[in-house]
Amino acid sequence: MRNSTSGIREQFEHCIGIIRQASTEILSLLDIDVTEGKDPRWFLEQLDAARANLGGWAAVAHRLRLNDAELSQFTLLLRHLQQRVPQYESGQEVSENQLITALRFMTSLELLREKQPQLTYSTEITVQDETQQQQQALAQLRAIELMIKALIYEAWPDSIQLSNHLKTQFGVDRVRRWLKLGERNDVLSGMLFSELALMLVDKKEFTQRYSALFNDPHTLMLFAEPRKTLQVFLDDIRQIRNTLISQDLLSPAQLRLLDSYYPQITSSVQHAFREGRTRISPDLLLAADAGELQSFWERARKKARATGGDIFEVRDSIERPGQRAPRTPEQREQLVSGVLWGAVGVMVLGIMGGGLWLFSGGGNPPQTAQAAQTEVQQEQSEPLREKPSSRENLTRMGITWDENNLRAAINRNDSRVVQLFLQGGMDWKLSWTEEAMSAGHDDVLELLLRYRLQMVELKPCRRFISTLSHAMVTGEKLTSMRKAYLRAFCTTPAVVKRQQYEMDQAKRRALAEPDARTKKWLAIQTSIYEVID
Repeated sequence: MRNSTSGIREQFEHCIGIIRQASTEILSLLDIDVTEGKDPRWFLEQLDAARANLGGWAAVAHRLRLNDAELSQFTLLLRHLQQRVPQYESGQEVSENQLITALRFMTSLELLREKQPQLTYSTEITVQDETQQQQQALAQLRAIELMIKALIYEAWPDSIQLSNHLKTQFGVDRVRRWLKLGERNDVLSGMLFSELALMLVDKKEFTQRYSALFNDPHTLMLFAEPRKTLQVFLDDIRQIRNTLISQDLLSPAQLRLLDSYYPQITSSVQHAFREGRTRISPDLLLAADAGELQSFWERARKKARATGGDIFEVRDSIERPGQRAPRTPEQREQLVSGVLWGAVGVMVLGIMGGGLWLFSGGGNPPQTAQAAQTEVQQEQSEPLREKPSSRENLTRMGITWDENNLRAAINRNDSRVVQLFLQGGMDWKLSWTEEAMSAGHDDVLELLLRYRLQMVELKPCRRFISTLSHAMVTGEKLTSMRKAYLRAFCTTPAVVKRQQYEMDQAKRRALAEPDARTKKWLAIQTSIYEVID
């Protein structure tokens, strides 16, 4: 059931109150003293100030006991909240999408509190009859999963065609695994929830088969298009589902979030059912007794034990086995170089053949010439064998094509993995090198410099120089590698002018307060300016 307007506003105000209280504890842990929490935009600004004071996002993540991906997700959800609600005054109108955005950030606050025991803020939301709500959550998650399966089977009524389609999209080995894990004659029952959801939200699959069923203008509008919104919602549901499979109760925030997601995902399909455009009725799937629910979740937990759990996010599109990414300029250069060297080899063989013919005294010249010609033709007719693409090599290593995996490889100085990502054409950002710079990972930093054209961060130098300055305050050196990065990315006139201003300001502070601290800051700003000027 959809919430009333007053109910949505009341829930949202409660969430904002919790977020404000939590922000004071989080900022205090990051050495930012505040008396009271304010709006999401203020919280984001204070986090950025903490990042500057501590010397980078890696230090913030360490204080909060989050890994790089978790901190990125935390700040992403906060940024999305401040975009939806930059400021809020009590009593103003609130949309359902704004409530969903606040609830999504609430779940990230719960994860943060679990990771960092020093945080004690409360995220409790009043839920009437929580036992009934937990039972309803089990039914809603079951109905969503069964609805997706039914929609896929409706789009592919022929089981043989569906099996062949799955083999084309995912590969024979994965289909065999699904058949082994699933029930008899039900290949979809062997899929993980993320794999099942991917069959629905893949760009081509959704456009060709399912978009007409999710065309309600009042639902799935949190992001730019319904498909993207559906993808994000289903990935959140995957995580909620994982909580239940581990036999933990859902938090009140998760219960409220799921209660908001369910009508968003199912109402347009139910409307299509009433109009006769589909045979799938989510309302009928929701109506399950206790025995059916228990049986469903027992099977789900058994499959989770067999597969190790559903740990991978719902991706944007299916990556077919053997699918090649477009060649990068470097790969094209290597291919052309290979062809040219092949031609040189053929020419050398021809010269050698001619020399042998001359020294042999012309014995059986027609046959020798014919043999040489045949050899050249064979060399030219042999197809050029391409090496596996970078993406294929990463897949074989069990690494998905995701920027978070590239960032993690940079942080651990894994040059091999970083090179595969860069050769495959993935872009990178200067801010991703902060931890590697502090750790002295010169191998991976030199590699990134060779792919400087793939550095796509807009105006990266303010953050890079600020992080560097604070690192030098704590005793780190202006190494040759840091100088190389400054010269590579921070020598534009605007950056040089701003750094000159920072140096002048440092001089004024040193003259006004001539102590060790201001003199050190002046030396730091001067040394950076001398590198980029």
